Amino acid sequence: MSRIAYVNGLYRPYAEASIHIDDRGYQFADGIYEVCGVREGKLMDEALHYTRMKRSLGELRIAMPVAQTALPHILREVIRRNRIRDGIVYFQITRGVAPRDHAFPPASVPSSLVITAKRLNVARMQKAVTRGVTIVTMPDIRWGRRDIKSISLLPNIMAKQAAREAGAYEAWLVDPDGYVTEGSSTNAWIIDSEGRIITRPLGNDILSGVTRLVLLQAAKAEGLDVIERPFTVEEALSAREAFISASTAIIMPVTSIDGVTIGNGEPGSISLRLRAAYEKVMELT
Repeated sequence: MSRIAYVNGLYRPYAEASIHIDDRGYQFADGIYEVCGVREGKLMDEALHYTRMKRSLGELRIAMPVAQTALPHILREVIRRNRIRDGIVYFQITRGVAPRDHAFPPASVPSSLVITAKRLNVARMQKAVTRGVTIVTMPDIRWGRRDIKSISLLPNIMAKQAAREAGAYEAWLVDPDGYVTEGSSTNAWIIDSEGRIITRPLGNDILSGVTRLVLLQAAKAEGLDVIERPFTVEEALSAREAFISASTAIIMPVTSIDGVTIGNGEPGSISLRLRAAYEKVMELT
């Protein structure tokens, strides 16, 4: 079956879907995006994705391309047409098509909306969870508004590629003071010797991960202690457990950082407990 994409009001075969060369997403990375998990054909934590989307659009002063009430229907239609049961739906909004100029185009220029969906290999992901993944650290060279889910991801791409070339699953980015900010496409967590879960607090220096928010709810429901504060690479290397979180993976236990074994080198019990607790509080709609 051919994949189907939505582009500015039209459902098109994936191979034929296109945008204008003057779209500001292409010219300037002037746009935002969201990735929402799909499970059993339903959207995961849908409302939280919309909340973050609206915030990102507001921070960049980009107008919604369609009525807010229409977007959920379009997302579901893309999922339906692609027959996605377990996967993701990706939606991207840019400032629209206008002659190339750094300044904003007139307000009359409509913003652009592109939506795609694809299946995920759930079995392969579960296998990675059971064995854990490795991390490498590197300097965080991204811009100062990482709280906006911008499509401008070149530093993230470079970090992810460096991790892959080092044989690692993910890169943890480190600020000038030696504190971990987040992963190239994930949020970063550690668990200390007393079993306390530690993750960096929200601010301009990290993205407010939707899965991160739901995991905080899950930890509270489980009676697990959570401390929102920065942690250093040194703390991470001596942690009892570590893990990363994202909409596609939920929790992925970390067993090695910069070649140093974390804990006993196996996925930790608290990480796996929290992953199971997520299932109790997440929303499918």
